[in-house]
Amino acid sequence: MAERESRSQTDDDAKKSGGFGEAVKVVVHALILALIVRTFLFQPFNIPSGSMMETLLVGDYLFVSKYSYGYSRHSFPYSLAPFSGRIWSAKPERGDIVVFKLPRDNSTDYIKRVIGLPGDRIQVIGGLLHINGEPVKKVPDGEFSGDDRGYRVNARRFIETLPNGVSYHVLELSDHARGDNTKVFEVPEGHYFMMGDNRDNSSDSRESVGYVPFENLIGRAEIIFFSVKSGESAWMVWKWPWIARWNRFFQTL
Repeated sequence: MAERESRSQTDDDAKKSGGFGEAVKVVVHALILALIVRTFLFQPFNIPSGSMMETLLVGDYLFVSKYSYGYSRHSFPYSLAPFSGRIWSAKPERGDIVVFKLPRDNSTDYIKRVIGLPGDRIQVIGGLLHINGEPVKKVPDGEFSGDDRGYRVNARRFIETLPNGVSYHVLELSDHARGDNTKVFEVPEGHYFMMGDNRDNSSDSRESVGYVPFENLIGRAEIIFFSVKSGESAWMVWKWPWIARWNRFFQTL
């Protein structure tokens, strides 16, 4: 009898040990799969500032396609991949919304719109964007009012249309703010000129960001999959009915 009880106890311990081992395997496999997806396919990204208003709002969560421009060392966590340049590369198009590593530190993630391609001449005169000496079409489209981390933003809204036909909204506080009158920027080979859609409240290639090397591009913003009001925390699930911006879910970019 004692031998039967001992054998039964051993079987139970073996089942528990096996069950724990299987659970660990499932977790490890899930983590590896998540790492592969994040590195090679899609990376989630949330919007921390209002520099891309109204296209992107503080509190938006979006997916960035990692494969759109190929892969560089910055495609990998902490930029640890031991190579330079890009593999399986494809160049961005004018008007793409891109996540990239800030050139001056190669670690901070920024998100802006591609305005200038290699060889382009970019200038802003009186708030009007010029590409290769030609003014970009820009027509009024009412007013914008929104929230940027507790600050109310009231601005004029315009529809800007790039030479390749890509159109989007830009915001302007005035035509005489910083960045509204610039020198001519000549985009070097292998670099891109980035600008935020919130033109008078964006640190971009006109000032501190400078030209962005092709290698620093992480991916193209594709879709907003989740959004909460500015200043709210997405992890507070019980508040979603009131803080979620449901109308922004699954908007393509």
